[in-house]
Amino acid sequence: MKKNSSAKELMQKLGTLAALIILCAIFCITMPDKFPKVGNLMNILKQASINCLIASGMLCCLITAGIDLSVGSNCVLCTCTIGVLVQNFGITSPIVLVLVGLAVSTCAGIVNGLLLTRLDLPHPFVSTMGMKNVLWGLALVITGSKSIGFTNTGIDGLMWIGGGSIGTVRDAGGKVTFPGIPFSFILVIIVFCIFHVFLTKSALGRQIYCCGGNAEAARLSGIPSKNVLTFVYALSGFMAGMAGVVSVGRLASANGNAGQTYDNDAIAACIVGGASFNGGKGTIWGTLIGAMIMAVIRNGLNLMGASNDVQYIVIGAVIILAVTIDVVRNKMEAKARKMAAV
Repeated sequence: MKKNSSAKELMQKLGTLAALIILCAIFCITMPDKFPKVGNLMNILKQASINCLIASGMLCCLITAGIDLSVGSNCVLCTCTIGVLVQNFGITSPIVLVLVGLAVSTCAGIVNGLLLTRLDLPHPFVSTMGMKNVLWGLALVITGSKSIGFTNTGIDGLMWIGGGSIGTVRDAGGKVTFPGIPFSFILVIIVFCIFHVFLTKSALGRQIYCCGGNAEAARLSGIPSKNVLTFVYALSGFMAGMAGVVSVGRLASANGNAGQTYDNDAIAACIVGGASFNGGKGTIWGTLIGAMIMAVIRNGLNLMGASNDVQYIVIGAVIILAVTIDVVRNKMEAKARKMAAV
């Protein structure tokens, strides 16, 4: 049974990877002078980094049959907190800025978890939707609803995390011949390797899957479900904070009105990558492929000159398609289990 499950996961990953390759091929054919350029491909990796980090935390929530709708606002709050510390308090130490930003986002995640587990709210949709608005409001309050620029503020080291590259090559005249691999994406790969080991090899990782796959069985087996869920939402907040740190260099500014699409993109990346709203499913590498698909779609539409309105329509359609596939997949698996039982 375990072999069959592993085979299904492998086929699903290969199918999602094939969809990414086909999507890239279409854009290469339709825009051969733009899309396949090395600079653009590296730009896609930069664009995907923020969504990848947010989606990694979202994945854990979905595995527990939950959801975190506050990740976008949490990410923005982290960036705005760093902006306020730099602008109003003159703090330029990267270590201090990163630690404070991550602490703020992690605390918001803990609050999400406590609201769900200690107040016994019916679904994380309720608590995280409320926190989404609270965090968004806080970001606007602390910045005075104004944008804070990070250029010439003395935090170049911190900005390099989201905007720097490794392996840049220049010719004899100093012209860039290879832009280098974005450090933010290298960070994503490191983080995803850690997540893979955590989710597949650690006891807590297995407990996360158990809480989503069969909550009653998890309870009867002695798994402290409430503590596990609190940890999961704290982790989601932490990863949103990491994305906020990366966005400092990626966007070079802090704006309380930014990041309103982060929630949807993260959910879409997870579902496209094989996670399920019913819980108990999903892999970090499938989520990576899903996030890359979202980044390629956005990049391709930008190169085509599509307006934001059109992009919202396309991304919305992708989300609907992903959810539909998830529903159909769950029905087919339920039918297969019923036939096997007979």
